[in-house]
Amino acid sequence: MASATYIAQAFAPPSMRIVHGGQSLKADVRCFASEAGVLLFAARLYQGQTTNMRTPGGGFAAVLTSSRIEE
Repeated sequence: MASATYIAQAFAPPSMRIVHGGQSLKADVRCFASEAGVLLFAARLYQGQTTNMRTPGGGFAAVLTSSRIEE
């Protein structure tokens, strides 16, 4: 990786969300991009270190966007 061009993000702790049943899950939003621009956004709800798709109420979700509104 040292010989390639890349962008790294500083650590940002996940926020917490309460889901059905009162369970707390970590939440974050990911932006996938390439040289051409933004490809997609995705949200994650998870516990532990990874999204394992077995956590009740956890997993990936689409993030809907709209055009920017100028103030």
